Amino acid sequence: MTSRREFFKNLGMAGGAVAAASVSSIAMAALPELVTMDKPETTPPLQPPNGHPYNPIVTLNGWTLPWRMRNGIKEFHLVAEPVVREIAPGMKAHLWGYNGQSPGPTIEVVEGDRVRIFVTNRLPEHTTIHWHGQRLPNGMDGVGGLTQKQIPVGKTFVYEFIARRPGTFMYHPHADEMTQMAMGMMGFWVTHPKSKHPLIEEVDRDFCFLLNAYDIDPGSYTPKVNTMLDFNLWTWNSRAFPGIDSLNVRKGDKVRIRIGNLTMTNHPMHLHGHEFVVSGTDGGPTPIGSRWPEVTTDVAVGQMRQIEFLADEEGDWAFHCHKSHHTMNAMGHDVPTMIGVDHRGVVKQITDLIPDYMVMGERGMADMGEMEMPIPDNTLPMMTGQGPYGAVEMGGMFSVLKVRRNQKPGDYRDPGWYTQPKGTQSYEWTGSVDHLDRAKTQGGSSMPLAGKGLEQEVVIRKPVRHSAH
Repeated sequence: MTSRREFFKNLGMAGGAVAAASVSSIAMAALPELVTMDKPETTPPLQPPNGHPYNPIVTLNGWTLPWRMRNGIKEFHLVAEPVVREIAPGMKAHLWGYNGQSPGPTIEVVEGDRVRIFVTNRLPEHTTIHWHGQRLPNGMDGVGGLTQKQIPVGKTFVYEFIARRPGTFMYHPHADEMTQMAMGMMGFWVTHPKSKHPLIEEVDRDFCFLLNAYDIDPGSYTPKVNTMLDFNLWTWNSRAFPGIDSLNVRKGDKVRIRIGNLTMTNHPMHLHGHEFVVSGTDGGPTPIGSRWPEVTTDVAVGQMRQIEFLADEEGDWAFHCHKSHHTMNAMGHDVPTMIGVDHRGVVKQITDLIPDYMVMGERGMADMGEMEMPIPDNTLPMMTGQGPYGAVEMGGMFSVLKVRRNQKPGDYRDPGWYTQPKGTQSYEWTGSVDHLDRAKTQGGSSMPLAGKGLEQEVVIRKPVRHSAH
């Protein structure tokens, strides 16, 4: 950037240059200025001040890293360091990330750019960076011990290569990978096409975010890094609903959303109100003949998915992972299912012994969205977030696509809640309702029971542990 301080000034945000620890002043003098960010809000797209022009992207609850142009090379400066990330209002986590945040800033370049990235290590252990999905020289691939020496604490390494193909990529460590990724070390990378590409359409709005997950005990601040599958916080860009910003677009906009998955399970991403096509992966743009209308696409571990659609239906449309427990915040995995259990005969006896006892789950868990239940400090409710008509009863990987006819081009501000036109919203029926008897037949099975046996009440219980997601 011509002026990184001016960049943050224009955005109304604090930023600045910070010297990397344990790096000599002489070495630091040659490095690009270090830009950091400590705010969790979505920043406006960074318009390229030099180099080949492109249509910039918007990182959901994130930002794009400015660069320095030096002798025709785009130079970036990433610092791996401990960070504090607000998961959602009321909860902060002590994570590892880059340049003040987890995930780190998005890197945007153009096909054919020569890129030089300075990586300074301020972690308590060594690290590397792998440029996931990129075509590059083997020695720049970032696998510690295999293609390079680890980056020691306090040292700065340099990665340099040409962005050979346009597409959607990410970066993350390949050193003590389980720990460092469980602590939030990752970031997005987008390479824009240099010229019009037959498989890459121009869009009006281009969003990106990474799927990540954490196991943070209620009341604590630091993730448990040895967790294999039993995560309790499912996040986009290390944010959980209601902390995830909405995606605000103009009616009639062509919209692209880029999604990367660095969790330990797949995520079926589902959009309400619209159909989309999968237009790209980390392997590049998909052939036209392979695209078909979808409302849900599965993003497997380590994959990127790029979806595109025409935002032609006005309203507030849910956008979320379709694994239902991924739209919940932290809860006890061992909590038994109490649906149908009659507490009336024992509640008084229990409250005489435990005055704060609360009946929970006998009618389902919807009450959790509205009840004022005491929880440990620095903990999110299992269901949270208020909409225009009450509790949304969601958490985790959930947000809203807001389509408005009066949203101006280039305006990414939240337009507020949508008011449905008269006659277009569901309503309570106040007329008569015929009494319906419960069906008593066994149904039309091809192999009916040979005789009548004793009626059995089926009791459904949630598994004590969930080992698969």
